Amino acid sequence: MSDLEFPQFPPGFAWGVATAAYQIEGAVAEDGRTDSVWDVFCRQPGVIRDGHTGDVADDHYHRWEEDVALMAGLGIDAYRFSIGWPRVQPGGTGKANAAGLDFYDRLTDGLLARGITPMPTLFHWDLPQELEEVGGWLARDTAARFAEFASLTADRLADRIDTWITLNEPFVVMAFGYALGMHAPGKALMLGALPTAHHQLLGHGLATAALRSAGARRVMITNNYSPIWPASGSTADMAAAQAFDALQNRLFTDPVLFGSYPNLSAFDLGPAGLEFVRDGDLEIISAPIDGLGVNYYMPTRVSALPDSPLPFQMEPIDGYPVTAFGWPVIPAGLTELLVRLRDRYGDRLPPVYVTENGCSVADEPGPDGTVDDQFRIGYLDGHIRAVADAISAGVDVRGYLTWSMMDNFEWSEGYHQRFGLVHVDYTTLRRTPKSSYAWYRDVIAAQRGVAAG
Repeated sequence: MSDLEFPQFPPGFAWGVATAAYQIEGAVAEDGRTDSVWDVFCRQPGVIRDGHTGDVADDHYHRWEEDVALMAGLGIDAYRFSIGWPRVQPGGTGKANAAGLDFYDRLTDGLLARGITPMPTLFHWDLPQELEEVGGWLARDTAARFAEFASLTADRLADRIDTWITLNEPFVVMAFGYALGMHAPGKALMLGALPTAHHQLLGHGLATAALRSAGARRVMITNNYSPIWPASGSTADMAAAQAFDALQNRLFTDPVLFGSYPNLSAFDLGPAGLEFVRDGDLEIISAPIDGLGVNYYMPTRVSALPDSPLPFQMEPIDGYPVTAFGWPVIPAGLTELLVRLRDRYGDRLPPVYVTENGCSVADEPGPDGTVDDQFRIGYLDGHIRAVADAISAGVDVRGYLTWSMMDNFEWSEGYHQRFGLVHVDYTTLRRTPKSSYAWYRDVIAAQRGVAAG
């Protein structure tokens, strides 16, 4: 079987790529944009590898036309990007910033002119710093502010954009941003971060209503999921796996699809542990959605950790190839995950989109200027086949969007992890399509019955 001989995906299946505003845009102080929590976090010594920042990133703010042309060359159906909250609503309150909305207006029209469906995410971690200073996602009011931002944005763009994603990976915001302090805003509150889960979900529910009021046809939320593997068959390790599954996979999905929180008794929260949940909140959070975004990178292996606020610890997964990030490459984990979601949520599960999946490779141009990233091609090949296997098993998967369109600022790793189909020289900002770009282009063309090449 050649690289391009995949099973035929369903009619209308969306092939695409994904990025996020802070990771690619740069221009952090232009046209009225104010600081996000990531701008402030990056200025703290020692928190980002080599002191890198997103100040310039890929300079997509000025080079978006070149980048859209590269997307068009791929032949993609959909582009998932994010809309920078501090660019559209500086400070997180008040009226919209016309210059910020103008940028996304131009981008939307540019995508549509190329036959690419815009698929914006409203919150991909760049909370306005002013909102963080009055509590951030620990404060209930941030949910209301997020709905206001959603309304301002959709009022301008919903006449041309049908599908909207409210949040990206709220688990990571809670865990890395507020519990462990590894991401902005850098708080290490452990279980004290739990209110940020509820307030993000409440923001999702309120934003869903705002988007629909503005004419949005489809609303989604994107979570990062991981199959949780117990380190052994012991009762303790099995319980640890269930506890972590509740925290990562169920905490941000059960309330949306079931209207209730999962059992969190493993964390010894007691009956008052969710006291921040008010009457009517879960009804708002569980308003119907039209799709579930699934971000997948790898399974997680855990063992028991007795007498600890967190009743689990991470264990390495050996015996698989690893990416430049050190993440194990396990395509079958994506099939397992998609089938588990179907089995867990049944007819409550809306159509699923794989909104992120990709790998970091130490890519550099060779002597001839090309970037031959065969490892990434093998990675994508395996994971696209894993999606096909899930569809064959009856999971309603409607799209696959790889992370990422181009190399970019990888959060606390700075510019050291390259996930892109397009190489970016961070000195000159020159874009160079990699071998994986041509391979993905040919996969998409073959799926459409168009001669590759």
